[in-house]
Amino acid sequence: MKQKLRDLLDQSKADEAIALAERYRAEGGVMDDELFYLLGNAWRKKGNWQMAMNNYLEAIHLNPDSPAQQALDIANEILAFYNKDMYNQ
Repeated sequence: MKQKLRDLLDQSKADEAIALAERYRAEGGVMDDELFYLLGNAWRKKGNWQMAMNNYLEAIHLNPDSPAQQALDIANEILAFYNKDMYNQ
């Protein structure tokens, strides 16, 4: 499962990765910190920062040493820098 998600993300197939992970969850698959991290990466690739951060937080909750912590920190830095007003002129 994890390798399939990694492969899909490497191939820039975020939609397929999200669908696979969500189907796995719906069928009762156990989500560990790495799966939440990978799902967060898929959402980030789609530009959905809120869903990405939600999944990173789930990963960190399960494993405080998850690489999701670094991904969350980076996402927060990017969003703190992002100025929406620049795009509304």
